[in-house]
Amino acid sequence: MSFPNIPNITASITITRDEVLNLLLSSIAFEELGLSHIINAEGEKIQYALGLIPGLTQPASIPDLLSINNSVRKTLDSVTRKELVLQSKLQNIVDLLTGD
Repeated sequence: MSFPNIPNITASITITRDEVLNLLLSSIAFEELGLSHIINAEGEKIQYALGLIPGLTQPASIPDLLSINNSVRKTLDSVTRKELVLQSKLQNIVDLLTGD
């Protein structure tokens, strides 16, 4: 197997400190938006399983509900861990802005 030929790329990007901080804040905001979509999807999954969406389903069985509950719990656990990382990133940016 041969190695790929990678051209010599010299990136020269010039941005200010304020632009960097704005980009970092934007990236955190987009990640938060993504997490909110995941949380919403998990809520809709529960509504669907419980038969709360009119005309779509019958309520699930107890074993199905337990399985869905386990899946949602694991997903929300992952979302919570990601949220803690984002909070830490945000705090670091706030510290940079306030000079702490």
